[in-house]
Amino acid sequence: MKKHNFNAGPSILADEVIEKAAKAVLDFNGSGLSVLSISHRTKDFDAVMEEADRLFRELLSIPDNYKIFYIGGGASTFFYEVAANFLGKKAGYVNTGVWSKKAIKEAKRYGEVEVLATSEDRNFTYIPKGFAIPEDLDYLHITSNNTIYGTEYHEDIDSPVPLIADMSSDILSRPVDVSKYAMIYGGAQKNLAPAGVAFAIIREDMLDRIVRDLPTMVSFRTHVENNSMFNTPPVFPIYVLKETLCWLKSIGGVEEIYRRNREKAALLYEEIDRNPLFRGTVEKEDRSLMNICFVMADGYEELAPEFMEFTKERG
Repeated sequence: MKKHNFNAGPSILADEVIEKAAKAVLDFNGSGLSVLSISHRTKDFDAVMEEADRLFRELLSIPDNYKIFYIGGGASTFFYEVAANFLGKKAGYVNTGVWSKKAIKEAKRYGEVEVLATSEDRNFTYIPKGFAIPEDLDYLHITSNNTIYGTEYHEDIDSPVPLIADMSSDILSRPVDVSKYAMIYGGAQKNLAPAGVAFAIIREDMLDRIVRDLPTMVSFRTHVENNSMFNTPPVFPIYVLKETLCWLKSIGGVEEIYRRNREKAALLYEEIDRNPLFRGTVEKEDRSLMNICFVMADGYEELAPEFMEFTKERG
């Protein structure tokens, strides 16, 4: 029986990706070496990086004036690095849950943070809309999908200031107009690869907006100018990320995975809305396609252990 993992991350990878990765662990590209044992300075790994870059650009229609780079770690590393690079005087943040709050906390170390909108008044059950964006901000930061609360932006924001988004948990799950963002970043473990690598898609002119002299590894310029090779990158996670991008292209790209995601999410949401045992926790227009949040309805809370056992028996 196939098992299903509904955790936000690390998440399930495609079977085809796991099979290729398993073979590469034993013998990478017929080299006689494991992908775990190769140097990041080899031509074989150069090809992995180049193909990952090409596929990322193709799948998301990334304009030519954007660069892609990788760092070790996760999105939490970017929480402070974004502010360290770009927060000179004041930045705007939208607070939609745990991850937004963590990013806000780190940003306050570097300058003034203005929370332009928040959904905390209703326990983060919706995405704030229609808020004003002052034009004197260094940037505006959002979290596109909120794993813990099950909310997601379904439209790209029009911002008069550079828009930066943490897309850890919905990158490549739906179409995105990259040109509306100054930077998109995320940990790869929720949609693309095993834990250990984080990605960034950054508009080139943002490198001229870096506001302070930074330690070498904190500056985004370091990673862009050295093609993610200033130090040893996470070789195996990047290899798996590349294979995930290959798989995504093979099934029809972002439009196809978006169709599948809507179809799968609809099955769950329709049952949650139909069945008196359950209650959805999110405003319908802001429901995430990635993380379906619900609880037992009032009066049925005592059935939660029985329901959990029911689901466990069915994988």
